[in-house]
Amino acid sequence: MVSFTVRMTFRPEDREEIAQVLRELTRLSRQEAGCISYIPHHVESDPDTILIYEQYTDEAAAEAHRATPHFAKYAIGVLYQKMLERSRETLTAIA
Repeated sequence: MVSFTVRMTFRPEDREEIAQVLRELTRLSRQEAGCISYIPHHVESDPDTILIYEQYTDEAAAEAHRATPHFAKYAIGVLYQKMLERSRETLTAIA
């Protein structure tokens, strides 16, 4: 299993558009065969920061996610264009 988080920061004026984009990206991502979990969050202490927790069956499934039309449309086409900062952390399960 492959797990990671993606943290992105946006402008306050983009907050509602980003939430709408994430709802659609989430809906479509969860339909992917290799997607185990795809959960976007607002960071409570910073509502302009989004943290997405993602799990896939393997690295091939994560790569397939990044090759989908909905990833191109919503992540690359909107989120990547509007984000101010982005970081990704790969996770290793303890148990």
